[in-house]
Amino acid sequence: MSADPFARLKEEVARRESRVKAFLFEQKPIEISHPHLNDAVYSYLKAGGKSLRPAVLMFACGAVGGDEEKALPAAAAVEVFHTFTLVHDDIIDRDELRRGVPTVHVDFARRAREDFGYDAETAAHYGLALAILAGDIQQAWASSLMTELYTTYGRSPVLALNLINELFRHVQTTLVNGETLDIVLSRTPLDQVTDAQILEMLRQKTGVLYEFAGRAGAAIGLDEPNLKAPLVEAVARFTGKVGVAFQVQDDVLAITGETAKLGKKVGNDVREGKRTLVVTGSLRNMDAKQQAFMTETLGSEDASDDQIQEVIQLMKDSGGIDYARGVARKAIDEALESLDRLPDSPYRALLHDWADYLINREL
Repeated sequence: MSADPFARLKEEVARRESRVKAFLFEQKPIEISHPHLNDAVYSYLKAGGKSLRPAVLMFACGAVGGDEEKALPAAAAVEVFHTFTLVHDDIIDRDELRRGVPTVHVDFARRAREDFGYDAETAAHYGLALAILAGDIQQAWASSLMTELYTTYGRSPVLALNLINELFRHVQTTLVNGETLDIVLSRTPLDQVTDAQILEMLRQKTGVLYEFAGRAGAAIGLDEPNLKAPLVEAVARFTGKVGVAFQVQDDVLAITGETAKLGKKVGNDVREGKRTLVVTGSLRNMDAKQQAFMTETLGSEDASDDQIQEVIQLMKDSGGIDYARGVARKAIDEALESLDRLPDSPYRALLHDWADYLINREL
């Protein structure tokens, strides 16, 4: 059996994850008095996850010659901010699993029944309310963590303020707009959805936070308040494009993966009617009967598990998966052009490996 080509990258990511989690759980935990709310806020953080965004932020800091330890508060903030988006996204998508554990709204509906004796309808509403409130807390926590860049880690106060402004004025607005586009596209007739619309939605929904991770890491490494400085911009462009490729691969894995590995149910994207490059790439190679079946099944709440599996098989057989993977590969190739502006270093090599890993991963 051949050695894992990404073993070193995974080891380096795991090291940053351990450092970030120690920072969040031991050095800078947030105080929440209600046990349900406290557990909801920490649920996904304690369940694990890939922690790629904080690792990439720290890699970017090192790649411009900075001390990655100085970037720790921002890396932790990005992890918490990303977690808030997942908690709310799971409500929107009505997902039941995340990272192999029940989603927050599902878990706390159960706990409301068990702890308070609520009826099913009241418990379901309680679960939704707890998930929304947990996300609210996580946003506030992320903002607070960013202030540590100046107060504890000695970065420029203007840099810290600019990064907070960028995260909450630009990134969050763009990300939520992308989520809205995702919802609207899922109810837009398939023949009216273009690849360009899907890619723009992915850029806003996923690429923008990866872009921020690169921008923040580089700016912190240089202690550069100008978030548009040439080298900062080059790193941000690289991580943003790779972020889009990451989401394209995620959409592929939502069709080809295994529930046990992904930590969420395969086929949910079909049931939710997600418009992905896998879908558009598949439709172009289907006959009229197959197109009609797929169009009727995508987004149908009444679709059976067998129908969902039939749609998945059609996607596999019609070339949509290969098409999406090709788009992801092209995005990576374009991203690597920006990475070439950085000097050779172990950190640049890690960023390069990260880009390759994202489109070759299986979970």
